[in-house]
Amino acid sequence: MSLYPVAEYFVSINGEGARAGNLAAFIRLRTCNLHCSYCDTRWANSEDALCRYMSTEDLLAWLEETKVRLVTLTGGEPLLNPETADLIDRLGEAGYEVEVETNGSIDIGPFAALPHRPSFTLDYKCPGSGMEEFMLTENYRFLISSDTVKFVVSSVEDLEKAAEICRTFSLTDRCHVFLSPVFGRIEPREIVEYMAARSWNGIRLQLQLHKYIWPPDQRGV
Repeated sequence: MSLYPVAEYFVSINGEGARAGNLAAFIRLRTCNLHCSYCDTRWANSEDALCRYMSTEDLLAWLEETKVRLVTLTGGEPLLNPETADLIDRLGEAGYEVEVETNGSIDIGPFAALPHRPSFTLDYKCPGSGMEEFMLTENYRFLISSDTVKFVVSSVEDLEKAAEICRTFSLTDRCHVFLSPVFGRIEPREIVEYMAARSWNGIRLQLQLHKYIWPPDQRGV
């Protein structure tokens, strides 16, 4: 029986991505292979972070109690655990809509080929993250219209990189594309001005809703 290291699980709204504002049941798995400069979940990223080991049956029982049908798997980096594929399929079999938030460095191919394919919110780590070298752009060939690529930006340099990647891989023809400001590092107005000056179509600015509804560092929301 697979046991998953669950750092936290809770019901809230999706704060970002194509399903922003929708009620979702979040399952956050611990451990991440990246160390982004602006990371707001460092407490869940180490291999020894506090967690509760839960089976698929445990998680299904909790989801049944919540009566929420959208499940967001996040981290950490949820795709580091190969057994996450089984969890995704089991959730799909049970009738849940599954979204995976992944950091852009893990091959999503095996997960995109699952019988119950999830939707992906796939990060591209811009230069300001300090992790751009780990981005796996080969993932873009698996993207479909229900997926999302998210650029978390902290500077004009990051915006320039986002524009370059969008052009190179024709991302707006493949999936949703969002720009999300690093909270406290760049003003959303600057992003809007950049978009307007370049007539940048097919891209959406998105603020992290949960950081405006609750304190920016609050967990479980």
